[in-house]
Amino acid sequence: MIREAITRGEFAPNQRLVEAELSEQVGASRAAVRNALVQLTTEGLVERIQNRGARVRAVSLQEAIEITEVRMVVEGLCAARAAERATEEDKDDLRDIGEQMRTAVSGGDVWGYSELNKRLHALVLRVSGQQTAHEVLSRLRGQNVRHQFRLAMHPGRPSVSLPQHLAIIEAICDADPAAAEQAMREHLHSVIDALPEVDKTGSTI
Repeated sequence: MIREAITRGEFAPNQRLVEAELSEQVGASRAAVRNALVQLTTEGLVERIQNRGARVRAVSLQEAIEITEVRMVVEGLCAARAAERATEEDKDDLRDIGEQMRTAVSGGDVWGYSELNKRLHALVLRVSGQQTAHEVLSRLRGQNVRHQFRLAMHPGRPSVSLPQHLAIIEAICDADPAAAEQAMREHLHSVIDALPEVDKTGSTI
């Protein structure tokens, strides 16, 4: 529950995580919360400061770029695998998300588009059948949640990423692994290019 709260952005970077408060929030013992914080520290989501307790770990711009570079390789692989494995039902689901994305962008629904973005990446990952990638990406996305949120809210970003997402969908539906991998890598490369500019805005969750 604490991991999900961090990845959803409910806890801000550097926010203190007080065991007694968390215990009450999640309905668990302090010992259970303490063990959870130790686990989340190993995952890179939490850091423990001597004599000061635990807090949500802040991720620097450089680390956010490095995380996205790793995502580019892993998600590129997943897109290629998805192109090889996608059923007709999977393709219908992908196309449906693509149409909803078009509608969200034309209607200026930034929040809706952001949620569809998450759904698309999750669907590509599921269709790929790559369990190891799922574990790696879950950890990376959790660490990078603040930068992902700020990028999603950046003015004009949806209209930039929409054609990139549609290209991913088209390549997977065409059963073209090479094109799917290339489209995913190009999309995440554009994320890397955008991160420094977004970081300058100083937006917060």
